[in-house]
Amino acid sequence: MKNTKFVVKVNRGGTRAPEYVQRIDRIPIQMTTRRLLALAMGRFTAEDAAKSIQTSRCNPELVPIRVNA
Repeated sequence: MKNTKFVVKVNRGGTRAPEYVQRIDRIPIQMTTRRLLALAMGRFTAEDAAKSIQTSRCNPELVPIRVNA
């Protein structure tokens, strides 16, 4: 059985590589450029994380991934 989880991808503009949310239990939220280290979370948690890091220069987006349950 496969479930859909979400990772939060953040584009900061320019030529920087996109970053993904790695941990949300710290302030500020830890980010990584490696997608395999990104935190796979439920939709509501991912939306909360995206809202908390949204600024005029950061554009977070939810990226769905399929995981085995």
